[in-house]
Amino acid sequence: MDRKITAIKRQKKNPERLDIFLDGDYAFGLSRFTAAWLEIGQVLSDQKIERLLAEDEIERAYQKSLKFLSYRVRSEKEIRKKLEESEIDASIIDEVIARLRNKQYVKDEDFARQWVESRNVFRPRGKRALVLELRQKGIDEALIQRTVDDLVDEGEMAYQLGLRFSNRYGHLEQSDFRKKLISYLYRRGFSYETIIPIVDRIWGEVQRDKSKRFNLRDKEEKQNELT
Repeated sequence: MDRKITAIKRQKKNPERLDIFLDGDYAFGLSRFTAAWLEIGQVLSDQKIERLLAEDEIERAYQKSLKFLSYRVRSEKEIRKKLEESEIDASIIDEVIARLRNKQYVKDEDFARQWVESRNVFRPRGKRALVLELRQKGIDEALIQRTVDDLVDEGEMAYQLGLRFSNRYGHLEQSDFRKKLISYLYRRGFSYETIIPIVDRIWGEVQRDKSKRFNLRDKEEKQNELT
């Protein structure tokens, strides 16, 4: 049955959506993108109305995904999960993901790179931890390995973290220092193969620094005695 559009009104609470009136009565709401070509006096068939409502479901899911992406870059798996939580049909989610890919709004390669680069700067992690994090985000295994290998210098990162650690725990005996630093670096995803030589290197530097400070203090005390 054909029905005529008698009014198109912008919603007060959400100006991005329009209320559509057919034959004098409110019929349904549509996003302004879906309803862009509609006009008062236009006649809609049942099939056309059904198609409009289906397009609107896709558009609403798409806008939801864009809002989700506005906070930070996301992986495909994160977007799918977010839409599934809103009980959106799987076929609509597939349509939305395809549109996001086409516009390059979602790209797991970019996500993986930005994730690792952010971790390197703000919360350094070893390769083991980064692999687990990216795997949880649904990133392909080959892409994970490629990204981590390209962007992570485990030795240098473990060394820099170890230096921060030594500023706090450098006063400990060697056995306690080693135990704490090894545990500290392992919890952050570094392998034992990387950790052990780094710990030995930092312990040596801590001892040399202590020796320099001791010699300097001893020298100053002798000079004070002479004066």
